Amino acid sequence: MIEIAVSDITLREEGKGYSLSFKEKIEIAKILDKVNVDVIETAPITNGKTDVLYLHSIAPLIKNSILSCPVGLDEKSVEETFDAIKEAAKPRLHIMIPVSTVQMEYLVGKKPKVMLEIAEKVVRKAKSLCSDVEVSLIDATRAEKEFLSQIMGKVIKCGAGTVTLCDSTGEMLPSEFKDFLSGIYEAVPEMKAVRVSVECSDSLNMAAACALSCIDSGVTQIKTSVISNEYPKLNAVAKVFREKGDALGVATKINMTVLDNSVKKIKLMTRGANSYSPFDGGTTSESDENFVLSATDDIASVKLAVHKLGYELSDEDNAKVYDEFLKISKSKKVGAKELDAIVASVAMQVVPTYKLKSYVINNGNIITPTAHIELERDGEILQGFCIGDGPVDAAFLAIEQITGHHFELDDFQIQSVTEGRGAMGSSIVKLRHNGKPYSGKGISTDIIGASINAYINALNKIYFEEEVR
Repeated sequence: MIEIAVSDITLREEGKGYSLSFKEKIEIAKILDKVNVDVIETAPITNGKTDVLYLHSIAPLIKNSILSCPVGLDEKSVEETFDAIKEAAKPRLHIMIPVSTVQMEYLVGKKPKVMLEIAEKVVRKAKSLCSDVEVSLIDATRAEKEFLSQIMGKVIKCGAGTVTLCDSTGEMLPSEFKDFLSGIYEAVPEMKAVRVSVECSDSLNMAAACALSCIDSGVTQIKTSVISNEYPKLNAVAKVFREKGDALGVATKINMTVLDNSVKKIKLMTRGANSYSPFDGGTTSESDENFVLSATDDIASVKLAVHKLGYELSDEDNAKVYDEFLKISKSKKVGAKELDAIVASVAMQVVPTYKLKSYVINNGNIITPTAHIELERDGEILQGFCIGDGPVDAAFLAIEQITGHHFELDDFQIQSVTEGRGAMGSSIVKLRHNGKPYSGKGISTDIIGASINAYINALNKIYFEEEVR
């Protein structure tokens, strides 16, 4: 019985069709670890401190699986990545090297001879830091056979313990991919000393069949994803092992008992490969901070409370918040939500990057909610049209479509400001970017309009301070 390792790339592919909050990525890592996948692959470090913090957070939580993180093709990236995952029980450095002529030119602008030198240097560096090193050869099925054999022999000699052959375009049928692997084994005898892995694209809807066809050729690791439609699905591959494992003479560590429920949980968080909602992760109904301020509290106490909520305000904004706090605290005590609303109302007021031109919302009990939003930026009118689970959800998705960015929705509040049939509604939206909160407030007789204005208000603060492009 041959044990086949499953390396899941759901977190590595995050951002390509689905977006996850910091908390959701940690939760998915924990779920995959409970499912007992052999390897959990993360995305590379591209966002500096935020990505490093995320890796530091999940490293000690992963008990069963290998934690694998891609590195750049330079020694500094190798060092930075290893430092981020070294506290994991089983860390792995993952080096992804383009090997076809078109990919080498397109991705790194290098010739084969230079790629060989880079591969040797980076693999040796990775091996000096981490005992477990994987090398993925991108677009291997379209590489020149002589060069592919050469670079495989080189990375194995330098310390790669796992070598992944990628059918990046997904153009091969199962029988063709099996023959391709058999030919590589003959050309590179060193492959018998390492774990051979495959990563198959699903452009022909045959990725799982292609991956499984290679088992007879010596492959002992298969790449899967819970969500992405571009790769074999984890539950589809696991089902083959469950139903046909004995006949194929293969086994897996996958915990079949919790698999189906775990996949459902992850799908709920990602909402499928092509759709997600700002509300997917939920919003905080209560602040994590518990405090109550009264009119007797001084500015230092209020500044401390603001800091506990995650805001970093200037002295000028802190003064504005304190002045507004004094007005409100005369009639009632101020808790975390009230203080959030004060910050949203008076602090961090900026020149708007986006201005709301118009919005049209269609909603009812027999139609799917839709939103058509028009925003103005630098004199240009930009349009977004989206469906959602509700009118506010659809509106926020339409704004995300226009901006091209998804920010974590940390909190969303709606309340009445005045009474009567023409009552004014107030909405507070708190977005989070790079771990920092940004609150916006909107007021209107139309609560949907108030919510849209609040979202845009928070969005403009992010664009002003973070210089998002």
